[in-house]
Amino acid sequence: MAITRLNTNAFGTSVNLASNVTGTLPAANGGSGRTAVTGNVLQVVSTAKTDSFTTTATSDTAVTGLSLSITPSSSSNKIFVIFTGNTSCDNSNSYYGAMSIYRDSTRIVGGQTGATSGSTRIDNVNSGMSILDSPSSTSAITYQLYIKSEGNSSTVRINATSGVVADEKAVITAMEIAG
Repeated sequence: MAITRLNTNAFGTSVNLASNVTGTLPAANGGSGRTAVTGNVLQVVSTAKTDSFTTTATSDTAVTGLSLSITPSSSSNKIFVIFTGNTSCDNSNSYYGAMSIYRDSTRIVGGQTGATSGSTRIDNVNSGMSILDSPSSTSAITYQLYIKSEGNSSTVRINATSGVVADEKAVITAMEIAG
């Protein structure tokens, strides 16, 4: 809505904006300047991990330090979750690792093993995965990165290549998107 000035005081005379202006104040004057519409980013929460994490477990294992909590403002909103980071696996006898993102205790993306390629396979690269989740909730939600080995004692790592901490950091980010 446009701002309407109700009186035209003489030059140099102050105008009381609280009583003489109607409509939505623009962001520069303390208002939001807009209303939330579908697709707007409403909030962003991010966690970075700079130390390494290693496992040989063949079941999903929570990566310490790569979780976050976000509380949606409406049950119709979506949460866009992104993970990026340095991952590695020693590939013993062609065995690899896999990663997953969980919402609370439910896997929502990943977990693929036996893959020769793909976003969930861990194989000495900068990895990433993302999902647009529809949690249908206004309660606090925890998103967590999990990793696992395919087997044969393959070692799977975050932020480390053969035990040496990488220069990069692993990051998990959640964005609330207006639905």
